Amino acid sequence: MEASSNLLTPEEMAALAAGIQDGSVETDTGFNENAQVRKHDLSAEDSTLGVNVSSLDMINDRFIRSFRLGLLEELRTSPRMIPKSVQLMKFGEYLADRPPPLAVNVVMLPPLRGQSMIIIDRNMIVSSLENFFGGVSKGAAPVPPGRAFTPTETRVINIILDLFFKCMKEAWAPLMEIEFEKVSSEINPNFAQIADENDLVILCHFESENGDAKGYVDLVYPYATLKPIRELLRSRIQGAGGHDDSDRKWTQDIHEAVGDAKLEAQVMLGNIDLTIGALNQLQAGDILYFKKDKNARIVINEIPAFECIVGQSGPNIAVKIESVIEPEVHKEH
Repeated sequence: MEASSNLLTPEEMAALAAGIQDGSVETDTGFNENAQVRKHDLSAEDSTLGVNVSSLDMINDRFIRSFRLGLLEELRTSPRMIPKSVQLMKFGEYLADRPPPLAVNVVMLPPLRGQSMIIIDRNMIVSSLENFFGGVSKGAAPVPPGRAFTPTETRVINIILDLFFKCMKEAWAPLMEIEFEKVSSEINPNFAQIADENDLVILCHFESENGDAKGYVDLVYPYATLKPIRELLRSRIQGAGGHDDSDRKWTQDIHEAVGDAKLEAQVMLGNIDLTIGALNQLQAGDILYFKKDKNARIVINEIPAFECIVGQSGPNIAVKIESVIEPEVHKEH
């Protein structure tokens, strides 16, 4: 027995085409015709629950302050450092605009996983070297892409790198303790494979201006390095502003909780100064004289709170509050 076919015959296809052409066959009969769609690449790395880059901006701002002072102490140079906004991009896009030679340093940041990359632009190296020996920064002359750094330039690179490690560790310290471990050095960033070309990386770009010389220092985190601590970064930012909805809700909850706290109030009619010797000699029937103030005081936890008048309300002894005692007024007395 032959299986039945659901395909249209050539005659049916021709009739259908003719009906669509002359309008006898309706075509706009589908569902959700006005639905909005968005292109999505299933092979791309998910960044919908990504790192809060605002927290990295705060870290970079702390880093710049100490890094600039460190350059002045170590290399006698004080360039103008400008941190740019943190960017999220593909690693291949970053490499496309980084021609060698560059001081490319692959580093590890325990306890963060994976390898990151610190790139120091040649212009910054040369200008720092010129300032150190008393010259004027004019920028680096063009060099062949394969030219390695000289021993003196390498020494300057290591000084800048050690200072970068120290200042970045201090900038991260309020959030978490991290370390920097140098893994390898290159002059071409394409040889530093900290991620695949299509993998996401987080770029922290610091521009340097020193006289006529302009350079930069880049810190490149693989996206996978910071993603495990994204909740820590996000909560840090929420706690830093102090004006978000969670803070207002927290403040409201504290006020409500404090409002339910119980306090003991005492009504003080007056005070008597007495020595311990006189107190020990008191006996039943002795009379103590004191001058009564115009108003009594309500004292809460040994702190005067209100001026009041003692009287009676129905069958009960009661007090009427006359005024509030401000803490500053109480201290003057």
